[in-house]
Amino acid sequence: MQNVPLSVNTLFTATTLLTIWFFYRAAHKSKTVLFALLGWMALVSIPAISGFFLNTQTLPPRMLLLVGPGLLTIAILFFTRRGRQFLDGLDMSQLTLLHTVRVPVELTLFSLFMAKMIPQVMTFEGWNFDIVSGLTAPVVYWLVFRWKILGRKTLIVWNLLCLGLVLNIVCIAILAVPTPFQQIAFEQPNTGVLYFPFVWLPGIVVPLVILSHLAVLRNSKIR
Repeated sequence: MQNVPLSVNTLFTATTLLTIWFFYRAAHKSKTVLFALLGWMALVSIPAISGFFLNTQTLPPRMLLLVGPGLLTIAILFFTRRGRQFLDGLDMSQLTLLHTVRVPVELTLFSLFMAKMIPQVMTFEGWNFDIVSGLTAPVVYWLVFRWKILGRKTLIVWNLLCLGLVLNIVCIAILAVPTPFQQIAFEQPNTGVLYFPFVWLPGIVVPLVILSHLAVLRNSKIR
């Protein structure tokens, strides 16, 4: 990680903590949620610091241990009664504001590209347009929740479009990791997210972003 300035590590650490803070507020300041997220943040850090995720040729890929728990948690929340009750109680305005973190995430990704740790296609100079979600999130927050100029339909459309943007970059990132299943970016693969602290992107930030979209879409339809 010698090519990555300390300022980038600091920015991304702050971004991860801000993501957790927004979700904590959306969960009405639940200490259980806060401790669970901070605990997972610490737990993921231990193998990352030791370089565990840098071995990308194993089957199944070790990266599954990063993304798998988040996806499993989302599934449990949607397919269990208590999980759905939790989702229905989340504050949609805070879930909307959470997406502002996608701006510093994109700045982090661009810095990793400059350090030759991810391909250009994963940045806003390539195929990643996710920064649009972060820039428009505060606009949607004010128009829908504060000024109430726009309503539920706008919220649904915006969340669907932004969910598509994050899924787009997730697919690109997975295909660019130097595993046996790599399909793109062979000259400069996606290795940056396998290092500490950037493992928090697939391990924490992205799952919370996806969950926030899905929770708002669910709540917008049932209310």
